[in-house]
Amino acid sequence: MKSWDVIVIGSGAAGFAAAVTACCKGLSVLMLEKAPHFGGTSAISGGAVWIHDTDQARKLGKSGAPEDIKTYLRTIIGEANYRPELVDAFVCAGREALAFLEQEGAVKYSLRPLSPDYYPDEPGAVDVGRALEVVEYDGRELGEHFRTLRAPPPGMLLFGGMMVNRVDIQHFLDIRRSWRSLRHCSKLLLRYGRDRIRHHRGTRLAMGNALIARMATLALRKELELKLNVTVKALTEQDGQVTGVVVEQEGKALTLHARRGVVLAAGGFAAGQIAPQFRPATQQHYTMSPDTNDGAAFQLGLSVHAQQGADLPSNFFWAPVSVLRHPDGREERFPHLVTDRAKPGVIAVNQRGMRFVNESNSYHHFASAMQQQAENAPCFLLCDALAMKSYGLGLARPAPVNNDALVSAGYLYKAQSLRELAQQIGVDPQQLEQTVARYNRDAQNGEDSAFHKGGNSYNRAMGDAAHRLNACNAPLVNAPFYAVKLFTGDLGTSRGLVTTANAQVVNQQGSPIGGLYAVGNDMDSIMAGTYPGPGITLGPALTFGYLAAIHMTQQSPQTSGETT
Repeated sequence: MKSWDVIVIGSGAAGFAAAVTACCKGLSVLMLEKAPHFGGTSAISGGAVWIHDTDQARKLGKSGAPEDIKTYLRTIIGEANYRPELVDAFVCAGREALAFLEQEGAVKYSLRPLSPDYYPDEPGAVDVGRALEVVEYDGRELGEHFRTLRAPPPGMLLFGGMMVNRVDIQHFLDIRRSWRSLRHCSKLLLRYGRDRIRHHRGTRLAMGNALIARMATLALRKELELKLNVTVKALTEQDGQVTGVVVEQEGKALTLHARRGVVLAAGGFAAGQIAPQFRPATQQHYTMSPDTNDGAAFQLGLSVHAQQGADLPSNFFWAPVSVLRHPDGREERFPHLVTDRAKPGVIAVNQRGMRFVNESNSYHHFASAMQQQAENAPCFLLCDALAMKSYGLGLARPAPVNNDALVSAGYLYKAQSLRELAQQIGVDPQQLEQTVARYNRDAQNGEDSAFHKGGNSYNRAMGDAAHRLNACNAPLVNAPFYAVKLFTGDLGTSRGLVTTANAQVVNQQGSPIGGLYAVGNDMDSIMAGTYPGPGITLGPALTFGYLAAIHMTQQSPQTSGETT
């Protein structure tokens, strides 16, 4: 029987945080990934982390008091679902975890100059200090492993393989009004052109792809064993202690021993058959989780009598998603997170042709509103020609890109009048005209009396700072008019296995199960189905992955089988 100190199931940010920490502490680590590519949902995420009192925040005097972030979390989560022991661990150990990973070279972050919490007017909220951005990374450092790093979906890439981050996107939007932006974009395009001579996509990595690539590079150099295309079939136990796993690889069953612990980090169950029972019924729902996030690790925990989290109004992290159907039947999903909903000249209407939400609120809030009434899901995101030219809409790119192919594919609706657009999308023409007319009257004065779009600092940060009078509001007056259909979707599960503050999975009686840990979306989220700010999944993922590894270093190794 082969043996390692630590076995990690899954290869997202939480799993890598545990693996890297364990490797750096001198432990041997085996990482098992079911998919042919590593990185999971983290590899296609924005990569941001939300952590209190980081070194980056301290340098700029933006660290804040621990009581403030706890007040904010208690307000957003609610007293009934607030778990002080987990929140305290996250708040107290977040800086330590990030600092350790940065010192070892596993991650690199910079403080976002402006990134408000998603509910900026609530007690304890801040506009700057908690959200950090991934620093870009050179994928060539991964060597041969670059090809097995999970790539973002095509719709999240430019020119067939070029990654861009939030700053890059703004430069592309400003390319015709700023020499600085023109220079920035020209450098990116030259780099990308050189990359495509030798590589299957651009090697300048951003966001979650950069995070995973950097972590994997260090872990592999620290002799992490990374195995792809491996299915974990069962956990092994002895005297109530988890001792390893049974895997299937190339049709063979193998038992692998973990001397100090097994870490469940396989991304939750958003793509699994059990997912529908935990979410409200809508006509169609699309997850951004890969197919391999099927709840297998969650079920492994339940097989050893682990305790799962309580049912919550939101067992998922929601996001609106549009879908492009290709001629070959393939579906391309696009999450509407930051690029369009909050921009001036963009509104959302339901199947009655009426607005139902502040479009510039968070994606979680927006998709939650879609679920409140059957007529809100699916809904439609609308814009006029000026907004399309300036910002794009979903997979449709801003000028000078020609989006006619998306119109032909049925993804993008285009019409010369609002009445014609209403007929195309199947809503009442008169109602749509009245909805837009009311919005336009307010927008001319930079206002939105119906839903207060642009009414707080988070809204405005997601809008266009260069647009006056309001970063989020402009009338829809310039033909042609456009629309994209939005469905309810998610970025992953918030419901998972209940753990201690050290990420140890607990049993039905609340006692830790020896040798078993859960992190990332396999861990019952401390956010309890709420979404307080940018990076509230990856911040805890890095923190509790780190804490799990530290706890394992303090355990006495179990002896069994031969040592690798």
